[in-house]
Amino acid sequence: QDAFVAFHVNKVLVSKYLKPLQIGELAPDQPSIEPTKNERLVKDFRELRATVERMGLLEPNQLFFFLLLAHILLLDTAAWLVLFYFGTSLLPFVFSLLLLTISQVQASWLQHDLGHLSVFRKTKWNHLLHKFVMCHLIGASAKWWTLLHSQHHAKPNCFHKDPDIDMHPFLFTLGKKFSVELGIKKKKYMPYNHQHKYFFITLPPLLFPTYFHCHTFYIAYTKKYWMDLVWMLTFYIRFFYTYGSLLETKTLNSLISLHRMLESSWFVWVSQMNHIPMDIDYDKNLDWMSTQLQATCNVKQSLFNDWFTGHLNFQIEHHLFPTMPRHNYWKVAPLVKSLCAKHGIEYQCKPLLTAFADIVHSLKSSGELWHDAYLHK
Repeated sequence: QDAFVAFHVNKVLVSKYLKPLQIGELAPDQPSIEPTKNERLVKDFRELRATVERMGLLEPNQLFFFLLLAHILLLDTAAWLVLFYFGTSLLPFVFSLLLLTISQVQASWLQHDLGHLSVFRKTKWNHLLHKFVMCHLIGASAKWWTLLHSQHHAKPNCFHKDPDIDMHPFLFTLGKKFSVELGIKKKKYMPYNHQHKYFFITLPPLLFPTYFHCHTFYIAYTKKYWMDLVWMLTFYIRFFYTYGSLLETKTLNSLISLHRMLESSWFVWVSQMNHIPMDIDYDKNLDWMSTQLQATCNVKQSLFNDWFTGHLNFQIEHHLFPTMPRHNYWKVAPLVKSLCAKHGIEYQCKPLLTAFADIVHSLKSSGELWHDAYLHK
């Protein structure tokens, strides 16, 4: 199946784990494509996949990723050196905070590449460096991220299957359909008609310092990811040892809290601009390409947008080919766009600020739909 092909680099190895699960072969007179799937689109997408492989677009440029890691480590070191050489007054503190935030966000984009096995040809090297970047440089569990993010990619924006939309309905109401359903059932966990306002002071600044910070340790402990926990502790030992030697306890706590809030805000705006404004529904069991396209959109390319978003401005291409190195997204984008046009599938691409604004607009629209349904007798 297309999902299996999309996720796995070493398909021969993974196939060994599937053998005990095989219950038989499909009868010759049975259709190989389910009725909910577009057979012609499936065939065309598989031809596109073959073209991508022939063009070598799944092969990583390791110099590209080495330079990414180098600039992350350089920024991380510079953040400490600023305080070391210029003191801990307000101006050096703010400058160090900005450098640290940039380093952490760029590290989160790099760990995303490693988690998708798109940096090295060998899976084990991706996993090893993933632990270094995610656990040691960021302080979160690599396996925790893989567990949640793989579910998101398999069924993006599918309620009860995509953990990225678990904030519905307890914090926000998402999507037109679910907002109306919630209103008709007279359910109100939050004042959803104001969610486009309280979004600014909840999800962006607080996702990392509160939920993610606790959840990554909880999952790592309950699932016994002991190696991840050890790696994660090295982040906190390094951070408190290096910065603790320069800052008082109160200032040190301010530094880590503020940088987590800034990092969280950057991450949320970028990660949600491609999904929240898109279709959110139950799983319709569509073919792979339709499933991804209805839940994702792109942001226009520029050197700044590529760097700022970690190439997640090419969200469509990333979702269709999750193991593709990000430096090749722009090469496959015209082919994907052409295939969408052939089958009448909308290929959305927006300016960056428009994508940000659409998050707020979609939350406002969903809140209004909930409010109207809630008040309807």
